[in-house]
Amino acid sequence: MSKKLTIVDIAKLSGVGKSTVSRVLTNDPKVKAATREKVERVIKQSGYVPSKSAQAMRGGSQKVVGVIISRLDSPSENRAVGSMLQVLYRSGYDAVIMESQLNRQLANEHLEVLGKRNVDGVIVFGFSHFDVERLAKWQGRSVVIAMDTKATSSINYDNDGVIRLALDHLYRQGMQEIAFIGVDPSDQTTGHLRLQAYLAWCHQYGHKANYRTGQLNLESAYNLVDQVLAKETQAISCASDTLALGVIKRLQELGREDIMVTGVGGSELLSFLFPNVFSIDPGYAKAGEKAANLLISMINGEADSVHLTQSPVLT
Repeated sequence: MSKKLTIVDIAKLSGVGKSTVSRVLTNDPKVKAATREKVERVIKQSGYVPSKSAQAMRGGSQKVVGVIISRLDSPSENRAVGSMLQVLYRSGYDAVIMESQLNRQLANEHLEVLGKRNVDGVIVFGFSHFDVERLAKWQGRSVVIAMDTKATSSINYDNDGVIRLALDHLYRQGMQEIAFIGVDPSDQTTGHLRLQAYLAWCHQYGHKANYRTGQLNLESAYNLVDQVLAKETQAISCASDTLALGVIKRLQELGREDIMVTGVGGSELLSFLFPNVFSIDPGYAKAGEKAANLLISMINGEADSVHLTQSPVLT
């Protein structure tokens, strides 16, 4: 592995003094244009990454954390990141946001890059097959969201509780013939745990389970509706708001507006467009806020490894 370049190395390669490189990095207007161009060319060609102290001298933050989300188009993760950033910014931290695309190798590459950049800590949105052991090298400066693990501090959602709340709501409305549309159980949280919550609820109340699972997208839910729908069906409970939207579209086409639908996510858009749809908010925003506060406490040496379960937020 090649040696990490320093400001002294850049000075030697550029044929200038260390102080000149520093002035280039801090955008000192007194540096001659030709000298600035020469130094900046060496920096670009060498792949040199300035230290956090140099970044601070340029007006940036000395305090930086990495945030690895699984999908940029995830409404739930965006809500968590939104509240997370508010806490980080108030505490003087900047954030580098990266996307894993639910890919184990890509997530590991992101962690490697963040490590080389010497960020103060990382927050990762977990997913099935995520290599959580890679966080061991962060030595108490990492938090995982949406994953129950002992390898590092974690904030998980109450996947059993959100489904039971939705089903209990339907039951109080007099619904007993309740179908379920979820995500493939290979997904440990949204898939397996939420399906198991539905099956356990059916067993508890003596109802026959009627369910199908697929992908976490509108089209998948739309295509699964006909497989669970029967004349006696009174409601369909969905593992997420995204699935609920797909279910609603198909029910509208079939003219089955008599069927109640529930989702998980607390989507304001879903509630606005379909006021009769009941959606449980797992507490995404609260989880993001807690993750940021926890990471800052760990960085400051004020907290050890912590494992929390975020309770649903009822509105």
